[in-house]
Amino acid sequence: MKDDVSQLSDIYAAYAAGTLAPSFRLLVETQAAIRSDVRDRVNHAEAISGIFLEQERPTMLAPNAFERTLQALDDLEEEADAKDAAKLASERLSELLDLPEPLRERALESCMRGGWKRMTSGVKRLEIGTQAGGHAHLYRIEPGATVPTHSHFDDELTLVVQGGFSDEAGSYGPGDICLKTPTDTHSPVGDDDGICLALAVSEGGMEFKGMLGILQKVFTRRPN
Repeated sequence: MKDDVSQLSDIYAAYAAGTLAPSFRLLVETQAAIRSDVRDRVNHAEAISGIFLEQERPTMLAPNAFERTLQALDDLEEEADAKDAAKLASERLSELLDLPEPLRERALESCMRGGWKRMTSGVKRLEIGTQAGGHAHLYRIEPGATVPTHSHFDDELTLVVQGGFSDEAGSYGPGDICLKTPTDTHSPVGDDDGICLALAVSEGGMEFKGMLGILQKVFTRRPN
């Protein structure tokens, strides 16, 4: 189901009240940076200091942040030769630098700390550090690539930051949020016209279907 801003009124109200979990706060702030209607709605709900309109303050990164980010990105492409790896690393860095704040800072820090992890052909995800209070991942989906079929242990909100994807329920572009409940199963597919970057947040994890689901159960089963 694609979001209607009115359907997310409880989330915006919780944000304004300061009761929203960190991962969901990140999603709201990122969506507000992309969409002026969301920014206006949240500003109206909170009426505090124009947080989204004044968020362009420079952020100090750790020493050697640029070099460390390049190295983390470069390590993902072990199958490429040195020339191609350098080009790919530069492209990956440009993608992160083009993200809206506050997601940009979180993504750069996460890339330096752990880096992108391959899920399947054409799909990678980056675990975003948000302290306690939910899961947050940035997905990078290449054109035509498919995220493995899965459901969720709790509600999940996926915000398209760049590009777009489609699933069984519809299509989603920049600023759109895909809402999924534990009863939903879907297989997002990246649009053909470019890379899709999407921020997914939830209080529970993913439950894969098919062979991946079997492997997930085997490797996450607790010993008796």
